[in-house]
Amino acid sequence: MNKAITDGLVLTPPAFDLGLGVWSSENGTAGSATYLGAANAALVTADQDFGNCLELVKTATTQKLRYMGQTPILPGCYLRVTARVKVMSGNLPSVRIAAYAMGVGDAHVAGLTEVGSTVALTAYGKVATVQAIIGTGARGGVDMPWGTAPIYGHFGLDLTGSNNGVVRIDDIEIEDITSAFLRDLMDWVDVRDFGAVGDGLADDRAAFVAADAAAAGRELLVPAGVYRIGSNLSINTPARFVGTLTMAADVRLLLLKNYDFPTYADAFGDEHLGFKKALQALFYFNDHNILDLKGRRVEVSEPIQINELAPGLTTFSSRRVIANGQMNAIDGPAWAPSVVSSIATYDVAQPTTLVAVANIANIAVGSHVTGTGIGREVYVRAVNVGAGTLTLSQPMYGGSGTRTLTFTRYKYMLDFSGMDRLDRFSICEVEFLCNGVASFAMLAPSGETFHLRDLSVIRPRDRGVTSIGRGCQGMMIDRCQFLSNEMEARAQDRTTVALNINGNDVKVRDSRFVRFAHFMIAHGTGHLIVGNHWFQGDNEENGVRFGGLVLTRPNVQTAVTGNYIDNSVIEWTNEYEVNPDYADQYSFGGLTISGNTFVSIDVAPWFRWISVKPYGAGHFIQGLNVSGNVFRAVSGNVDRIEQVDTTFADLDYGRMRNIVMEGNIFNGVVQYVSNPMTLDFTQSSAQTTWTLNPGAALPFGGWARNVESVVTQGMIATAANGRVSEMPYVLTEQGTDKKSVSLNWSQAAKGRVQVKLRMDLLA
Repeated sequence: MNKAITDGLVLTPPAFDLGLGVWSSENGTAGSATYLGAANAALVTADQDFGNCLELVKTATTQKLRYMGQTPILPGCYLRVTARVKVMSGNLPSVRIAAYAMGVGDAHVAGLTEVGSTVALTAYGKVATVQAIIGTGARGGVDMPWGTAPIYGHFGLDLTGSNNGVVRIDDIEIEDITSAFLRDLMDWVDVRDFGAVGDGLADDRAAFVAADAAAAGRELLVPAGVYRIGSNLSINTPARFVGTLTMAADVRLLLLKNYDFPTYADAFGDEHLGFKKALQALFYFNDHNILDLKGRRVEVSEPIQINELAPGLTTFSSRRVIANGQMNAIDGPAWAPSVVSSIATYDVAQPTTLVAVANIANIAVGSHVTGTGIGREVYVRAVNVGAGTLTLSQPMYGGSGTRTLTFTRYKYMLDFSGMDRLDRFSICEVEFLCNGVASFAMLAPSGETFHLRDLSVIRPRDRGVTSIGRGCQGMMIDRCQFLSNEMEARAQDRTTVALNINGNDVKVRDSRFVRFAHFMIAHGTGHLIVGNHWFQGDNEENGVRFGGLVLTRPNVQTAVTGNYIDNSVIEWTNEYEVNPDYADQYSFGGLTISGNTFVSIDVAPWFRWISVKPYGAGHFIQGLNVSGNVFRAVSGNVDRIEQVDTTFADLDYGRMRNIVMEGNIFNGVVQYVSNPMTLDFTQSSAQTTWTLNPGAALPFGGWARNVESVVTQGMIATAANGRVSEMPYVLTEQGTDKKSVSLNWSQAAKGRVQVKLRMDLLA
C-alpha cells in the first residue's frame, strides 16, 4: 500500500531552492519563524553531492528545521523521513529526524516521541544519511509511534551538539513505506495501526474501535501481544487473534461476526476463560442466540457461575443455546463440596423457612439439606444472613422443632443459581465429562422450559441436573445419556442423583440413565416420562434395589409410558408435605404406568417394581392405571410387582377408588395381581353362603370392596341336584381382613362361578 500512489497524496516537502519561507526554525506551526532571510541560512547551488541544497550555520543548542506544510497521519500508513547532511567547517554537530505532532483544532499532541535516533557527524565533507519512521502503530522499526490522536505533522530534522558548525542539507524526502509492514495483498486491518500498544497495561479499546470502524468488510487482526480492554467492546467485523485480550470479569467482549467458542478461546488464550467470556456475551446481545463450540473441547478447571460473569443479570427470558462440543472437568480443589453443620428451627406455619439458623453466613444458596424430618433433594433456595433465615425448595415432613441439619454445596460445571430467573435456555449436542470430580448443572431458582437435547453427561460426582426451586418448570430432556460415577458400587451404597424436579410439566423422553442412586426425584404434576431406559442394578446376588423414579407428590397427574425400567422401583411418596397425614387434600392419584418393560436380575424375592410410601396416616389411592406392561424377573423369582411401604404409615384400604391394573404380562413373578380380578370358584357341597377369597391377587393387599359381576359356569344345583335359578346377593369386605366376599343363596347350593372383584370403588 502506498498512499502517494493510491490516493495521490503529496508527502515529500518542496525543494529548498523553491523558497525557504515554508521552512521553520521552530516547530513548523503557522506563524513560526522561517529561514527566509535568516542570517544563518543560505541556498547553495551545484553542490557536488547534493546539487541545490540548504546551508545552515548551527547557532542554537537544538537547531530546528521543520516543514510548515501539514503532512497527513493516517491509520495504517507509515512514513519514512530521510535527510542527507554533511559538515563543511567548524564544530562537528549531531543530526536526527524530528517532527511536531498536531491533532484536532491544530493543537499540539503532547506526550509522544517526536525525534528519531541521533547520528554523530564525524568528518568534514562526509555525507551522512538519517532516517526515522513515523506511524500510528507501535510496530517494530517504528521510531515515532503516534497512535490515532495526531492527524498531521510538521517534519524535518534537528542539529544538536556543538554550535558554529556549517552544515549542508539535501532536500528532505518523505515516503510511504507501509508495504514494509504489510502483506502485498491485505484482507485485514491491524489494531496496532490504530494505536493499540499490546503491553497488557495501556487501555487499547479505542484502537480496537477505530480499527473495527475502518475494516470495511476486511478482517481485524490482533497481532502478538496482550491487549487490555478497559470497558465493554463490540467488534462488528471478523476478528483473528494472534495476541490475546485481558479485561476485568464484568467487562464484555461481543464478537458479532464470528461469535463462536474457538474465536473466544483464541482471544483470551485460555479455553476456560474463553468459554466464560463467550457465555457472558451470549446473555448480552441479540445478534446471536447460539454459542457454537464448533466441536471443540473446553477444559473446565472450576465451576462456571453465571452471577460472576454477569453480576447485574438477575432475569433472562430469551432463547439461548450452547451447542456442539465437549466440556471436560479438570480435577482440582475448586470442585470440592462445602459442608456446613448447623442448628435451625422449623415451624410448620412457615413450611419453607428455617429460622434462627446458626452459622448461616457459611451456608450457600444451592446447598443440599439433610437431616431428620426432611425429604430427599431439598435445597437452600435463598439465604438472608441478616434475618438468620433460609428458604427451602420444599417443606419438611417432620413437624416443628429445632434440629441439627447438614448443608452440602455441590460444585457444578454450569451453575445458574445466582440468577433469579432463567427461561428458554437450551444445551444441545454437548458431552459433559464430569470425570467424577464435578456435578453437571444447577438451575436458577425460577424459570421455564430449560431444555437438554442430545447430551452425554458422564460420571457427575454428586448430581446431574439440580433444581433448587422452580427453574425446572416445563423442563425438557430429550435423547440424553447420563452415566453414573458409581457404576461399580452396590445399589444401597450409591448417593448420586441424575435429576430432581420441583416444578410442573417436565418431559423426559428417549433418554438413558445408568446406575445412579435415583434416576429422578420429581415433585410437581403433569410430567411425561416416555421412552427412557434407566438402570439401577448391580452385581450382587439377591441384591437390594431402590427407587429409580421417585414421585414425591401424592396427586401427580403423570404418565410413565414406554420405558425400560431396569432393576429399579417406581416409588410414590408424599415426603414434601408439611402435614403428611391425610386431611382434606388430594391423596395418591393421577398416575398412569403403561406400556413399560420392567426387568429385575438377581434380586431378593421381596423386591417390588412399584411402591407406595405414605409419610402420614389416612392416605389412599384415588386414581392409578397400571396396564399393558411386561414384568420379568431373571435369575430368581419376585413374589409380586407392587407394595405399600409402611415405614411411616399404611394406606386406608377402605377408601381406595379408580384403580386399574390389568393387561399386564408376568414372567418370573409368583403372584399375579390385577384390578379388577376374575376369580374362578367352585363350591363342591351345597351351602347357602359361599365364601370367596382372592388371596393376594388384589393389588397392594387391598380389600375385596366391590363385585362387578357374578357369572355361573354350568348349572347351580341343590344338594339333590335340583336346579337353582335365582342369583345370589353379594356381601363384600368379609372376614377379619376384609379380603373376602360371600355369595348368599336362598337355599343351599353348589356349583361353579366366575366373580369379577375389585379392591376399590369407581366413584
